[in-house]
Amino acid sequence: MFDCLANFLLFIGVYAFGCYLYDNLKSPYIIIRDYVNQKFFGEKQKRLVERFGEWAVITGSTDGIGKYYARELAREGFNVVLISRTKSKLEAVASEIEKKFKVQVKIIVADFSHGAEIYKSIEETLDDIPIGLLVNNVGLSTPNPGSMCSFSAEELWSVINVNIGAVTELSRYFLLRMQKSGIKGAIVNISSGLELSPLPYGAIYAASKAYNRSLTLALQYEASHYGIHVQLVSPHFVVTKINSYSRVIMRGGLFIPDPEKYARWAVSTIGSVELTSGYFWHGIQCAIGKLFPSNLRTYIIKSFAPKIVDHFKIN
Repeated sequence: MFDCLANFLLFIGVYAFGCYLYDNLKSPYIIIRDYVNQKFFGEKQKRLVERFGEWAVITGSTDGIGKYYARELAREGFNVVLISRTKSKLEAVASEIEKKFKVQVKIIVADFSHGAEIYKSIEETLDDIPIGLLVNNVGLSTPNPGSMCSFSAEELWSVINVNIGAVTELSRYFLLRMQKSGIKGAIVNISSGLELSPLPYGAIYAASKAYNRSLTLALQYEASHYGIHVQLVSPHFVVTKINSYSRVIMRGGLFIPDPEKYARWAVSTIGSVELTSGYFWHGIQCAIGKLFPSNLRTYIIKSFAPKIVDHFKIN
């Protein structure tokens, strides 16, 4: 009787450990496998532009991760549509990409914080462009970490409109387009490693990314019937403007890459894995973090935040 119980508990332990390894190390394994195969064995994957067509669209593409996603996709041979809110920045990035990579670039000026009213114009402009790859990158946080009640309703609605509205409406629009036209394209939704735990003093941002995760993982099943690849990318800290509230983060490091390095790794995962941190060391960081239960992760974040955040906004 005791031996049967011991064997059963051993089976449960092995099974649980196997599930943990699969869920948390699959992505970094694929990232490093593909890197090694290409770097040392000369293996070449089918080019993204051959799989998903000649045009890609990237939101939030004048700074940070979005800008370097656009550059990497242009390096791959894609013509790109850049969507962001500042015309002068869009024109500068478009000119830079056109000169360096000799591809076509179109721009769309749009402020996603304005909500539903902006999408008709965006979609009418995109209707005539044969896009096979969407990168939903645009994201917004409050100016500084702080308690929810320390921000105005307008500030919080801007985060909701950008982080939830954009990924929802553009995913819907492109999935419908691809289904009707039979295009086996790809949708890449950029979320955040903060999607996995409640985040004191960043509650709205983390909650919006949890929505992003849930939506994207559900859409993977809905889209697979049509041969459409939907990918969730969940970076941890990257040296970008959204993290400028912390001088510690902005110094960078092995686990905090600059956006150019991050995008180069992340773009290489498109079409090869559906759920990824996008960067090998972020995958390892995520796997370590998920060894702890959610409430303990939240406590660690709450305790650690004052050490890396320059200023809190607390009501």
